[in-house]
Amino acid sequence: MTKMLAVGLMSGTSLDGIDAALIETDGAGHIRPIAFRSDPYAAQAREQLREAAALALSFAAPRASPKIAAAEAMLTERHVAAVRQLLAAARVEAGQVDVIGFHGQTIAHRPDRGWTWQIGDGAAMARALGIRVVNDLRSADVAAGGQGAPLLPVYHRALTAGMDGPVAVLNLGGVANITWLGAGEEDLIAFDTGPANGLIDDWMLQETGSPYDAHGAFAARGTVDRTVLGAMLDNDWFDAPPPKSLDRADFTIQPARGLSAADGAATLTAFTAETVALALRHLPAPPKRLIVAGGGRHNPTLMEMIAVATKINPEPIEALGWNGDATEAEGFAYMAVRSLKGQAISFPGTTGVAEPLTGGVTHHP
Repeated sequence: MTKMLAVGLMSGTSLDGIDAALIETDGAGHIRPIAFRSDPYAAQAREQLREAAALALSFAAPRASPKIAAAEAMLTERHVAAVRQLLAAARVEAGQVDVIGFHGQTIAHRPDRGWTWQIGDGAAMARALGIRVVNDLRSADVAAGGQGAPLLPVYHRALTAGMDGPVAVLNLGGVANITWLGAGEEDLIAFDTGPANGLIDDWMLQETGSPYDAHGAFAARGTVDRTVLGAMLDNDWFDAPPPKSLDRADFTIQPARGLSAADGAATLTAFTAETVALALRHLPAPPKRLIVAGGGRHNPTLMEMIAVATKINPEPIEALGWNGDATEAEGFAYMAVRSLKGQAISFPGTTGVAEPLTGGVTHHP
């Protein structure tokens, strides 16, 4: 199959910054990472995106909003700059790049209402960079009755090809999702498991002013409040079978209010770990290996709690020889190539869509 140079861009619900990756891929089994960079958001940009998300969730459906339009313009400009810097560092000319996979920023995810909303102006990016852009990668799936998430399983399948299964890949972003890969190509199951870093980050920002719990050190000093933890886990959502997905705002830090800062961090970290254990009950068979991607793998306290809760030793994705910080951005580069070729990026076992489905909107420079 034709190999392409593709850039992937990801700005996750943790609102920590922009990840940009350059890979060579055929959208199938060939993947060659070339370059990666991560650009953190300034506090002002993070707050602007947070306000846009809060406003979007107040709407019955996506609609025009000056505040959201301003956030989209800022987001697009920042992503264009990230691509330019990535290509300059890699010494690759824009004309050599076949496509950019531009995830944008999810400001509301409401498949229960028949819509999902990612901001990011793909047409403006294509004009600015002179490169084809594929964005809006989730909407087609939701329109066809799917959850629109998670989308990374098709990339997880490529990364774990040849491994002795079943294997599970756990992505710990703002929200956590898991991909279960059996022996056959069709043995692909994925769904959101619950909050990952999102609640911990919200708690840290409120209680300490820090945007996250660096290395889980704060939670490590606290004690898990079992009463609060039990109340948070007593939610029918965890019993619901997949496919299922979450908006970052579907769970809040409210139940932990009143705890000390350290105890709240410990309790919310334990909540994330326990929800991963609950998710494993929905899998056809226990995974032989639990591979972890996303920012949460940098949190030793969370990783240790996951090991205790699941009775499986979680392994950072670097154990496979991959860069876990780049995985999501690389995945959207990979999906952009598949989109150009009309190949599926979502599947019945991952989003609940009736049949394998491609997605994305292509913008030409």
